[in-house]
Amino acid sequence: MKLDQYDLKLLDLLTSNSKLTITELSEACGLTRTPVFERIRKMEEQGIIVGYKAKVDLEKIGFSIHAFCNVSLKEHSKEFLTTFEEEIIEHKEVITCHHIAGMFDYLLEIRVKDMQAYQTLISEKLAGMENIGNVQSSFVMKAIRQDSAPPFALKS
Repeated sequence: MKLDQYDLKLLDLLTSNSKLTITELSEACGLTRTPVFERIRKMEEQGIIVGYKAKVDLEKIGFSIHAFCNVSLKEHSKEFLTTFEEEIIEHKEVITCHHIAGMFDYLLEIRVKDMQAYQTLISEKLAGMENIGNVQSSFVMKAIRQDSAPPFALKS
């Protein structure tokens, strides 16, 4: 599906506030309600829009530790990569996991309530995984920007 300026504007608006009504979206885009509704429906059907979520300030509900972990595996066969990926998604403390290129194999984003919970995750859960070679942690001191999507309306 080729996206035009209206589709990109809709994506920009919805990623900023998914609770906007069709009327509010149509006013912001300069289109009537029916084309806006149809464009959104098509983007959902094509898998461009994959869902709607509330953004939660995890710090305010007690998840004060925000860390990133670089993980290296001992072996890199397809079987070991698949096993790691299947196991890591079972740990709810891991809110994102990316297979990366560079010095490490995976980058994990972690949110836990306190340092004890973090220590348990690292020393019991991750250390218990068979193929973990090295884990290097970095802790967030202050989040400067946390946008979940690029400004689609600026794309050409």
